[in-house]
Amino acid sequence: MKKLFRWIIPYIPLFLLVLFLTILTPITYSFVPQFFKYVIDIVLGENPTSEVTLPRFLINFYQQFTEVGSAILVVAGTLILYQFLRAAGLLFMNSYLKGMLAEKMAYDMRTKLYNHIQNLSYSYHSNVDTGDLMQRCTSDVETIKTFMANQFPNLFHIIGSFGAGIVQMAIINPTMMWVTLIVVPINLIMSIIYFQYIKKKFVQIEEAEARMTTVLQENVNGVRVVKAFANENHEIEKFDKESKAFSRESVDFSNSMAMYWGISDGLINLQYGVTLVTAIFLARSELVSTGDIMAALMYIGAIVYPIRNLGRIIKDMGRAIVSSNRIDEILNIDNEYTINGTQKPQITGHIEFKNVAFKFDDTDRHLLDGVNFTIKPGETVAIIGKTGSGKSTIANLICRMLEYSSGSITLDGVELKDIDKHWVRQQVGILLQDPFLYAKSILENIRIANHHIPEDQVYSVAKVANVHEDIKNFKEGYNTLVGEKGVTLSGGQKQRLAIARMLVMNKPIMIFDDSLSAVDTKTDLNIRNALKSENKNLTSIIITHRITTAKEADKIIVLENGKVSEIGTHQDLAGREGLYQSLWAIQGALEEEFTNLVKEEVKAE
Repeated sequence: MKKLFRWIIPYIPLFLLVLFLTILTPITYSFVPQFFKYVIDIVLGENPTSEVTLPRFLINFYQQFTEVGSAILVVAGTLILYQFLRAAGLLFMNSYLKGMLAEKMAYDMRTKLYNHIQNLSYSYHSNVDTGDLMQRCTSDVETIKTFMANQFPNLFHIIGSFGAGIVQMAIINPTMMWVTLIVVPINLIMSIIYFQYIKKKFVQIEEAEARMTTVLQENVNGVRVVKAFANENHEIEKFDKESKAFSRESVDFSNSMAMYWGISDGLINLQYGVTLVTAIFLARSELVSTGDIMAALMYIGAIVYPIRNLGRIIKDMGRAIVSSNRIDEILNIDNEYTINGTQKPQITGHIEFKNVAFKFDDTDRHLLDGVNFTIKPGETVAIIGKTGSGKSTIANLICRMLEYSSGSITLDGVELKDIDKHWVRQQVGILLQDPFLYAKSILENIRIANHHIPEDQVYSVAKVANVHEDIKNFKEGYNTLVGEKGVTLSGGQKQRLAIARMLVMNKPIMIFDDSLSAVDTKTDLNIRNALKSENKNLTSIIITHRITTAKEADKIIVLENGKVSEIGTHQDLAGREGLYQSLWAIQGALEEEFTNLVKEEVKAE
């Protein structure tokens, strides 16, 4: 409950006002049966055995009307007015303030959760299920909001209703009050047992729903892959399996809920019968009047039904506690900036690795072990190696997406761990093989990092990225919507658009993590030549499997078994026995001839 109440703390005055109005609502309702009791016992001339608890000024006002019909109309009119004032004033204001409290809490939860997720580490986002994360940010937030702003105040409605009903019943007849209370401890014990069960059940339901949501999210995102392999039936069966598991958990819960409500309703109906029989015996002894009996039956609902509704509150409390734990699982994860530097040095592009080692948390094997190399400002360096050799890891280490285990990485002589992460990422741009594009226009995607740059500059970087002509051929030009994740563009167009987006930032270091793989050799060469002519001081790191791309670099770094096995130019490495020579022997013969033709064509243009 402490976890739930922390969201209320900023709004304590509003919360206390909601609780006050929630208690006041049933207390004001407790006078409604007294209007009926007054009509039956006083107006119709029954023999009253207990006092009417309406305000004295109201009774004095009623006594002015001696004719039965007029008196009944006056009492009915004041009752309607009283109920209207309760509804239009008290009930409306209570509901309005509950809604305000709910939305303020939900806004705080969503904002805090979203901000925290934004600042979680690269490793966390690489392993988390997107569907499960989305569920925690939406339905779990909604569950907590609903409970704290609506159901929890209803506990005080129960207290107010129960207290007011007991007092009014005691005034009518203490014996009837005690008879009415017989069912209360039974319902209370049932509610406690019910809560213990559903708290465990909700964990199972939430987990089943999260698995189902994850399958749905993955399938929607990968629908083109599913269709490409004609795998629709398999995906339908996979979703059906998780959907049935979720349905089974929900049906089990519904069965237990039906049993609880069934027994509870049976007890309440039995209580009505017991109270009515008791009232008849008391009436025969002239200890209660007809008005007393009618009012007492109305008060039974005020006493017993709130205790019954405790089950609904307990059900929602169980769900809210589970949701709170799920949200706390995220909020309790340290964000990546708990380990951060403070320095913001001038970056020109001098990078040095000294005995750098790195391993992931879930393994004892070092992916990188004793890596050493130096990159000078303005150099174009290619990094090649077999799949899984750690090429992309080096890129992520330079950007501080990952933290190296030991050794030293320096940028312009400053230890990387001493540099502020935001500053590093402002100076180092990284382009991935499969770039993410937003469901916006091409112009908005290029401007995503700087919304205020003029369109002329957008056109300029698009030309450097060799995508300007493609955009001009679109019907809407730069206003063309690219669709979610850029699905309306080809792979090469997405990669070039991502390059244009990065060029807007004019960063001194750029890392191309196989980000030119979807463009042809000619376009690849054109882009790299344009980049170099645009910024002669640009330090470029190209991670590639394409040997002709690596061949044009000032320096080539070859990774094998977590270490740097070779460093040199193409001429050096092609004539030296090793991995690079093997790759060149496989790719080089045809590609060199093709590249020479491309170069001649580029020069001719």
